[in-house]
Amino acid sequence: MCPRTVCTLAHVFEAAGLATVVLTPMREVAERMNVPRALHTRFPVGLSLGKPRDHDFQHEVLSAAFDLLKEPEGPVITEFPVHISPTDGEPLVCPLPPRLNSELHPAVDEAQALKAAYDRACQKNQRTSIGMQINAAEVPEVLAKFVRIVDGEAWDTVGIPDGRMYGTVHDIRCYYEELACELAEGPIGPWATEAWFYDQTAAGKLILEARRVMRDNGVDQSTWFGLAPAGRE
Repeated sequence: MCPRTVCTLAHVFEAAGLATVVLTPMREVAERMNVPRALHTRFPVGLSLGKPRDHDFQHEVLSAAFDLLKEPEGPVITEFPVHISPTDGEPLVCPLPPRLNSELHPAVDEAQALKAAYDRACQKNQRTSIGMQINAAEVPEVLAKFVRIVDGEAWDTVGIPDGRMYGTVHDIRCYYEELACELAEGPIGPWATEAWFYDQTAAGKLILEARRVMRDNGVDQSTWFGLAPAGRE
């Protein structure tokens, strides 16, 4: 959620008599919007509690945030003492399945073979972020459409509706990154699942190749740019 929106909501809740604490990586926004209480965290964007699956560290962050409720008056902004860089941590160790069907493109075969791991992760967590454009069962079929783009077919003829390319890749990434959390060995560092997806999986490499093909063929940047983080080729 936008930091300004969070700060605005804090004022709304406070006006209704509810005490609030904002966790934000953007101290200047909290200062400018004069929120009653804020904990400034220097973590990668999207990791509000800093370290995925590290419950002790996350409890430290929450404890520091709740301690702000003891302050007699505000506004008050406290700095959390630990800084986490997006490059901190070890690469994700997550085994990938062997090829099962040599007649399929490696990315399609891979996605099919990983479905059981995704189902376990979904059942364990009782939630999923997939659903912006496709569901989990459609991932192999949609990856086959990216194969057609790489093979030279125009992107707008493969069956991915205009304006839905980004959302489709979002769902593919969620499929892989959620199952990676189920299969991973050891701690998961900041952005480790993203790096694993694009660097190690056949699906991630396929999407990067399709992105390059669309770029080189003069497709409008708004269609392909968001298929991978800036700086990835």
